Amino acid sequence: MERFVLDSTTKTPRIQFDGNIGKFEISGRSIPENSAKFYSPLMDWVEEYIQNPAEETLINVKLEYFNTSSLKGLIELFRKFELLNNSGKAVKICWYYEEEDEDMQESGEDFKQLIRIPIELIKI
Repeated sequence: MERFVLDSTTKTPRIQFDGNIGKFEISGRSIPENSAKFYSPLMDWVEEYIQNPAEETLINVKLEYFNTSSLKGLIELFRKFELLNNSGKAVKICWYYEEEDEDMQESGEDFKQLIRIPIELIKI
């Protein structure tokens, strides 16, 4: 499966998904003007990936900030991976946050309550 890569902008995160090895990373800021439009190609790619996934999937989330509309996109994204996890494939999310950033730490803790995928909170 081909890679999915989007470079970051001042409003959108860098996205690097390598379906061949099951490694995904989202980093930067996610405050696009139209989150549905921004996340749509990514959702399509993940739909294709889960048809023929790697044995293990690792999702590294290294966001500095995300807005409310991006929250919906992230939840939808994680729900797709939740389906993969429920099918018996190993899926793990590593949620990185800076030591002083209580908001991002709390967001990671909230996702742990919402999503049925192992989520490890990692302080950097």
